[in-house]
Amino acid sequence: MNAKANVDQTVNVAADAAQQGAATVRSGVNQTRANFENAQAQVKEGVNRVMRTAEELVKFSQGNIEAYVRSSQIWAAGVQDLTKQAANSAQASFDETMSTLKQLSTVRSMKEAVDLQANLARNSVEKAVAESGRLADASVKLAEQALAPITARVRLAVEKFAKPV
Repeated sequence: MNAKANVDQTVNVAADAAQQGAATVRSGVNQTRANFENAQAQVKEGVNRVMRTAEELVKFSQGNIEAYVRSSQIWAAGVQDLTKQAANSAQASFDETMSTLKQLSTVRSMKEAVDLQANLARNSVEKAVAESGRLADASVKLAEQALAPITARVRLAVEKFAKPV
């Protein structure tokens, strides 16, 4: 009986060891599965975060392009307007000069001719100074207006991207 008891005891010990080994393997498999699922969830969240960031960058870049286009439109329209104003001013100056030349052809004295030329010169200088000041102011205003969309985008970029991630 002693041999049978030893065999039974060995079988019981082996069965217990097999059960413990199987439990250890199951526990390891379960832990590995849990770790894999956790890693998979983290990778998925990371990919989603990268995709959201990429979408935001695309939208932001699109906004930059729209601001640049708007700025260019403002600039082109403003330069066209300034050019028209300068052309109108030049035309008015030319018309005044032609009028003075016509008047010079009808003068009766040298004093009258000198007075007409002096008035033309004085008026031309005064108008040129006034017009150049007005055009300079309009140019500064145009530059501010044209840069406004780009300035707004820079401000938005600083607000958006200066935040900690």
